[in-house]
Order: sequence, then structure tokens, then C-alpha cells
Amino acid sequence: MSVWDDLVGQEKVSEQLAAAARDADALVTAAATGAAPPEASKMTHAWLFTGPPGAGITQTARAFAAALQCVSPDRALGGAPGCGFCDGCHTALVGTHADVSTVAAVGAQILVDDMRDTVRKSFTSPANGRWQVILVEDAERLNEKSANAVLKAVEEPAPRTVWLLCAPSIEDVLPTIRSRCRHLNLSTPSVDAVADMLVRRDGVEPDVAAAAARATQGHIDRARRLATDPAARERRAAVLRLPLRLDEIGGCLKAAQELVDAAADDAKALAEETDAKETEELKAALGAVQGGRLPRGTAGVMKDLEDKQKRRRTRTQRDSLDLALTDLTALYRDVLALQLGSRVAIANADVEDTLERVARGSSPEATLRRIEAIAACRDALDRNVAPLLAVEAMTMALRAG
Repeated sequence: MSVWDDLVGQEKVSEQLAAAARDADALVTAAATGAAPPEASKMTHAWLFTGPPGAGITQTARAFAAALQCVSPDRALGGAPGCGFCDGCHTALVGTHADVSTVAAVGAQILVDDMRDTVRKSFTSPANGRWQVILVEDAERLNEKSANAVLKAVEEPAPRTVWLLCAPSIEDVLPTIRSRCRHLNLSTPSVDAVADMLVRRDGVEPDVAAAAARATQGHIDRARRLATDPAARERRAAVLRLPLRLDEIGGCLKAAQELVDAAADDAKALAEETDAKETEELKAALGAVQGGRLPRGTAGVMKDLEDKQKRRRTRTQRDSLDLALTDLTALYRDVLALQLGSRVAIANADVEDTLERVARGSSPEATLRRIEAIAACRDALDRNVAPLLAVEAMTMALRAG
């Protein structure tokens, strides 16, 4: 199974990246043997991957990174890079390859401190791989200072360094950076393609896979989670029941509190495992005996880690809330379709009774105002408004219609 097999509904992009990986392989071979490099190479030093949420932007970039690091012996016989089985492919895909560095936003932004070591590493030669690959998962979250650091590295890269930037759209990246990148735009995979992937890769029952793919409208990660995690299905069901609980002001406030608490519980569950592991690993690296005190002068390092973990918990809570708001938007979109008599496929067919009840009890104009209220809540969360205040304002607006 090659690295491209995991890219759902992105056949054209896969072909372009596979061709670039072959040219990249030829460039490395030419440099090692002293031969002339290939003409009109499809390989370049910086790539920008964009596309809608759930299209698999990061997975696509990581598959390309794996193909660049592929060490399969089949390559010497004319095989394409990206076998998916060799040590180079495997470690790049799971995130442990020494020459594939990944940067992701811990909080709302990628700070310059988070980029400094990575930018410095980008100017070094690969330790044991074929390329030095820098993968920035949330390029839209680069702030001014960290973006400028990336710009300097992309302007004058080392000979065997490749930057892979991922963002929702090309407008989310500084013009000076995107002008130096080759742009690839991914599309939302079809519901059928996602359902087929869940059956083949995750062993999900066909009817469950179809329901999850339809409910998430082609969002790969959310569909997989919905199909394989009963807790995720229960959280979604609770969100979809929310419109039926907003008859009274007290119900609005209670529903808002439950949404925020559920998001906080998600963040806490993730943090408990991740934070404890990170803390113990850092203590061991600093030379602390298990259960003993830390050496002098290390308190600042531990404080930096605690601040990073706090920012990550905040972002995880916001992301969990955003997921609930996405499900709520999809529900009202289905309500609007029913009210207008549209033949468009209903995403939430499993709660059709709720859809029909809400549709009968309001007008299309009211449904549009409710969708706008959800969008306003998401904007407020992006501006760091207190989650409970933002969600309470939304539930009151949903009640008003």
C-alpha cells in the first residue's frame, strides 16, 4: 500500500506529488553520483497545501514527506517513491523521522519561539534521510514574527530542505510566503469515497460508515471518529437535540453550560494523558530522579512547558466547541432545505424527526438568522470571548429565531 492510498478523493493532487517525488529522487541521485540533474523538474523547495476542513491537507503533506524520504529498494528498479512500507515512509508517516519536523499551533497562534529551532534546523543537511522536511500544519496561525522567520527560511533555503505549509486557503498565508510556494488546492472528498475508506481501512460496517460520511459531509477525520467512537456519536446526538430544549430561558442557559462543559471535558481527557507524559519526559531530560526534586535552574523550563500545555488545553476546548457548532450548523442547514422543499441530500437523516419538528415550528427566515447566530458565536470564540458568554448569547439567539 503506497503513501498515496490514504488520500481520499485527491487523485489529481496525488499524481502531481508523485511526479514531484520522482524528480526529487532523481535530484538526490544526481547529486550523489555527480550526474546532471533532470531538466524541468517538478520538484520545488516550498509547497502550500490548501483546502476545506476535512479534505486531508495535513495527511497529503505528510504522505509527500514520506515519499521524499522513501528508501525502498524497489526505487533502484524503477519503482516510484512512497512505497509505504520502508523505514523512511513509516517513520515519516507516524511522525518519528529525524528529518521530518512538524510544527502545529499549540494555542491560537504559532509563536516565534515555537518556530526558532525549526527554522534553524531547516538550514542544516539531512541527518540520515534524503531531504530535510519542515511541515507546518497550521500556517494560517503564524503570527507576524513567526511568519517573518518562515519567510527568511523560504527565501534562501538549504539545497535539500523542503517546506510544506498547510492552510485553509491561499489568502490565509502572507503574500510574500505564498508567492514562493507551489500551490496545491485539495477538494472535499465525496461522501461515497469517505464511506468506502472507512470500510476498507477501519473495518467499519457499511451502514455505519455511510451514516458517518453523510453526517460529516466528507470530513475525513470527523467521519472516522464518528464511525469508531461511541462517545463522539453520543456528543453529536446531544448537540442535535439542543434546538428542542430552547423553549425557556433557563433551558438556553443550561444547554450553553452543557456544551461548554462537554468541550472542557474533552480538553481535560486529552490533556491528562498528553501532559503527564510530556512532564515526565522533560523531568527525565533535566536529570530529575523519579519522584525527586528537579535540579536548580530548571524551574523556568518547567514553567514554559506548563504555559504551553495551558494554551493547548484552551485551543482543544475551542476546537471541541467549534465541532459542536459545525454539527449545529449542519442541522439548521437541513432544516432550511426541508423548509424550501429542496431535493438536496439531508446530512442528518438519522434525526429526521427533529428536523421536521424544527422546520414546522419556524420559517426559512428564522432558520437563516439562527445559522447567522451560530456563525457569530464562532467569530466571538475566535476573538477570545469567554466560551460560556459566547454560547449563551448564541442559544438565546436561537430561541428568538
